[in-house]
Amino acid sequence: MALNSTHVSRVRSLYKRILLLHRFLPIDLKALGDQYVKDEFRRNKTAAPEEVKVFIQEWQNYRDTLQTQVLESAGDRVKKPKFGAELSEKDLKLFQDDQVGQLYELMLESTKAKRQFDIQEDGSKK
Repeated sequence: MALNSTHVSRVRSLYKRILLLHRFLPIDLKALGDQYVKDEFRRNKTAAPEEVKVFIQEWQNYRDTLQTQVLESAGDRVKKPKFGAELSEKDLKLFQDDQVGQLYELMLESTKAKRQFDIQEDGSKK
């Protein structure tokens, strides 16, 4: 029982840390990222133990990358912040078909001119 509660606590902590880091993203990417993270964590609540290990490791990698990028952007106010990472062909080959589909939909949403999450900061003019 203690192992299960420790695992749940670690997953919850990771989830909260990612959402906290998303606060530093541009508002439209924050909304998109928050929704994606919530959906992914919800979708994987009942994953098999071997899938959970990979799931957690990949989200920890994402957290670490995003944290590094947030800190770098805070230290350099001159350049426009760059968030994200390139995926190699080798990395893409490791994805399952449904993951490639999700990644493609995410790429389309994040690059289109009129995003589904067309949100503006408080106090900005429309």
